[in-house]
Amino acid sequence: MSQDTLLHDEDGAVDPNLPPDPSRRFWVTTACAVGGVAGVATAIPLVSTFAPSEKARAAGAPVEVDVADLTPGQMRTVEWRGKPVWILRRSDAQLAGIKKQDPYLADPNSERPGFTPEYAKNEDRSRKPDLFVCVGICTHLGCSPTAHFETGGGGGLPASWEGGFLCPCHGSTFDLAGRVYQNKPAPDNLEVPPYQYLSDTRIIVGVDEDNKA
Repeated sequence: MSQDTLLHDEDGAVDPNLPPDPSRRFWVTTACAVGGVAGVATAIPLVSTFAPSEKARAAGAPVEVDVADLTPGQMRTVEWRGKPVWILRRSDAQLAGIKKQDPYLADPNSERPGFTPEYAKNEDRSRKPDLFVCVGICTHLGCSPTAHFETGGGGGLPASWEGGFLCPCHGSTFDLAGRVYQNKPAPDNLEVPPYQYLSDTRIIVGVDEDNKA
């Protein structure tokens, strides 16, 4: 039986009983990572905010982020534990588009363990609907997807596309809640890291109810 058969049933859905595979969370393709970051920089403003020192970040220290100036449709990237973390302020139209995607997704309810904390096991995969936080690493081979927020088909995307992320290396696609589409190489949704709100305008990445600083 092939690996793809083991990971997906005949409808293309991910088996939620499979154990998580942390190895897929690492970058293994430098070219894909570089290309992905470049694509995001072209598509949207890319702003990096690094609160801790270089040494602290390398050790996995939590990262505080001010999101007060994020406008609907804008995404910011910060670094946590050497990984890019995307923080996207979703517009009302983008949130409405998410609700149309369930029939096309491999794991619409984020049932596979290890990638979605309990507080993000909802349709928006977030603590608050408008603000989405995820690790920007494809769960297939660790490439960095690019943002494609424009709706509609073209460029290998289906006509039902409501915006999301495309991995340029092997064609995996994710919606604006980081949920992977059916019959794609990536076996899992994008990882939601531990995070909390410090106030209405500040979050901290790396800390939540089960992960203390």
